[in-house]
Amino acid sequence: MTRLDETGPLSRIVSVDRLRRSDGHLTVTASPEECAALARDFAIPAIRDLVGTYETSGPPSAFRVRGTVRATVTQVCSVSLDPFDGPVSEPVDLLFADTDRLQGTDAEDADVPDPIIGGKIDFGTITAEFLALGLDPYPRKPGVSFEPHVEDTDVPPLAALGALKPAND
Repeated sequence: MTRLDETGPLSRIVSVDRLRRSDGHLTVTASPEECAALARDFAIPAIRDLVGTYETSGPPSAFRVRGTVRATVTQVCSVSLDPFDGPVSEPVDLLFADTDRLQGTDAEDADVPDPIIGGKIDFGTITAEFLALGLDPYPRKPGVSFEPHVEDTDVPPLAALGALKPAND
């Protein structure tokens, strides 16, 4: 997670106390401008209809966030280089804890929860990060397959090296 003072193009900072007093449901809907900024950050042509839906529960010592991030993205096919649209749906399951409780924990330990900073969580950052996780690093347009180029030749692959041999040998 990023720090709250380093927010990106999509930020929805929410108080954990407010969430605990509410019904525990939260929805983040990105504006077209926020989608365009994220698309630039992710180096893809476009992002549309980005929505993160979350359910929250628990005390500050173990505050759980579960939900799904969904969007339609335009990516460039890694085979044909054609842009194409496709859906992204990424599940979210995070555990947060008050930063005071994280003192002395090893950041590389897999069981260390994300920090609640100043009693707040940035659900915009969560939405952006899980969208990034859902993007295919090698997107392929539906129906496009990779066919390796194979030259049909009877000449052995290293035959050209024979021409480099000095004539006086």
